[in-house]
Formats: sequence, structure tokens, C-alpha cells
Amino acid sequence: MRVVTGEAKGRKLKAPKTMGTRPIIDRVKTALFDILADEVDEARFLDLFGGTGSVGIEALSRGATQATFIEMNYPVLKLLRENLAITRLADRAETLHGDSFKFLQNYQPQPIEQSKPQKSAFIGGSRQRSYDIIYVAPPQYMEMAAKALALIDSSTLLADPGLVIVQIHPKERAGVAAIQCERLVLSDERRYGSTLLMFYRTRESTVEEPEDAGSEGSMSRK
Repeated sequence: MRVVTGEAKGRKLKAPKTMGTRPIIDRVKTALFDILADEVDEARFLDLFGGTGSVGIEALSRGATQATFIEMNYPVLKLLRENLAITRLADRAETLHGDSFKFLQNYQPQPIEQSKPQKSAFIGGSRQRSYDIIYVAPPQYMEMAAKALALIDSSTLLADPGLVIVQIHPKERAGVAAIQCERLVLSDERRYGSTLLMFYRTRESTVEEPEDAGSEGSMSRK
């Protein structure tokens, strides 16, 4: 894994030697950020299931003003922090050791303060804020993506306008698509082999209903 472009372009990221994380391959990551384009610039980014931090780090490299990473597995979290140090992006990052679902369930928004990002050993230590982009890539085949999407939809965690990106295996699509969202609308989806990216936007920021997108690289754009 490496940072594809931006401030930390070309820097190699460490990957865990054990199973349990879901790293995104560089080809898909490149395609994702080509889609996002200027939306990342000055955005507040939440990498909900942080893993090695590859996606959030890419966002920081491309101009995100701040990124929060949540990771339950402490050895993986240590690796994520090492990757932030390698890329010299730690000063704009907040790393939290804890359960992503507890973070979503306990979230209470407060005014955003201009202060240095912090490390926290527990979810309750996080400064509460809203995010412009939330990336959801939990372990596969556990219905976690659908659960996370439902919780995000019912919270004020996402800014308006805001974007949620769900990374799943295509076989998980039906479960995610079945979530009856009130605030979010499926606006785009792209398939790259065994990776499916689903893009949900706040309802007020969409103007059309999405079309089906079943083939690699296919899309329904706003």
C-alpha cells in the first residue's frame, strides 16, 4: 500500500501481518479519490473502521483539513499511528481506540473548536463534531456496513451537505440497500471486481434518483 497522490505521494504504508482488516487496493483507492476530486479539499473526514488508515491518510494527503480514525484492534491502531508518522500527517489526525458502533450511538454534536487533533484511548475522549465525509469499510459478511449506515442516517454526525461512502463486497449490497434511510440517498455506486463502493448523500444535496450500476466502474452520478 502507498499514498497515491498529494502531500505524502509515494510514501509506503505498513500493513498488518494478521487477518481482520480490509485494506483497499491502490487501484480502487485511486478511482475513489478521482470521483471525490475537490470534495476532499478542506473536508473533515471520518474513517469509521480505520484499519491501517490508508483511506483517511489519502484524504489528508489530498487536502482534508482533519481526519478521525477509529480502530478497535490496538495492534492495528499502533500500525495506523505509525503510518501517520511515516506520512507526516499526524498533526491533522485524531486516532481513537474503541468500538465504532459505540462512537455512533454515543455521538452528541458540539461546536467545532480550532485546536490540535488529539490521541484518545477511548471513544468518550473524542471531541464531538460533524464530518463532511464518512468512510465505512468494516469486516465483510457481518452486516456491519448496513448497521453503521442506519446509525449514521439517524444521527447528526454527518454535516449537510455531506457524503457517506460504504465499501463492501458486492454480495453485501442487498443488505445495505435495504436500509430505509430518512436523511441519506444512494446517489452513486461503482464496482471494481470484488469491491463495491456505494455513495450516500444527504437528501437536500441530491437532485435525482440513482440508476442501477452493476458493472465494473459503472456509475450513477449527480
